[in-house]
Amino acid sequence: MNTDTSEGDRGLVAPCRVVPLSRPLHWLAAGWRDYRSAPGLSLLYGVVIALASLAISVLAWSLGRFALLSLLLSGFVFVAPLLAVGLYSVSREREAGRAPTLDHSFTLVRRVVGQAGVFALLLLVILLVWSRAGMVLYALIPVEPGDRSALIELLTIGSMVGAVFATLTFATAAFSLPMIADRGVDMVTACLSSIHAVLRNRGAALVWALLIVLLTVVGFATAFIGLVVVMPWLAYAAWHGYREIIDGSAWPRLSP
Repeated sequence: MNTDTSEGDRGLVAPCRVVPLSRPLHWLAAGWRDYRSAPGLSLLYGVVIALASLAISVLAWSLGRFALLSLLLSGFVFVAPLLAVGLYSVSREREAGRAPTLDHSFTLVRRVVGQAGVFALLLLVILLVWSRAGMVLYALIPVEPGDRSALIELLTIGSMVGAVFATLTFATAAFSLPMIADRGVDMVTACLSSIHAVLRNRGAALVWALLIVLLTVVGFATAFIGLVVVMPWLAYAAWHGYREIIDGSAWPRLSP
């Protein structure tokens, strides 16, 4: 793949390919092969993610303190991209014909920590605005006990607003983090490229989003144990989706 394109020739958005609806299933198959090839690293990352998710859920349930929950979620939002980049390193190393190691993961994380921090800030802003929108909506549509019509109205409008924020979050995150783990690109370009790719592949993106939701629900439904497998698996699959859809050859590839 040619990486000699000059900086002036690069656009703000990377070109992308259009793929069939069924391609997310192939990403999952490729991701599963990555998981099986590096079970130790995959389990390590999976256990960390599962324990963090369990801790946040237990504290939120037992304490019910919004400020504490916001603090925990904010911290996890900053840590999660770094965990994801570490997982992408496994697929990246396998693709290059090298054996994935924890050392390689840490090296890649250190190289992109700044861009991952920018992504975390962006995600945190979206989550905070989303939360504020929910509070405003609840204030504008007060629901009295027994007022079923007001409750239905609140749930309907709330679901529509939530869908907008969820779609924005998914489109921004779908391929941006894999791109910064692969190329010397800034996070703004990576996010815009991800949104562009999702818009060009709306059908496949919808299938991919549904698969993410389904597998994540399975992970939570198994008392968080399933997340040990599901989260690394999804990360590997996301890497393969990025590599198939986005052409990042205009940006230099990060050295191993």
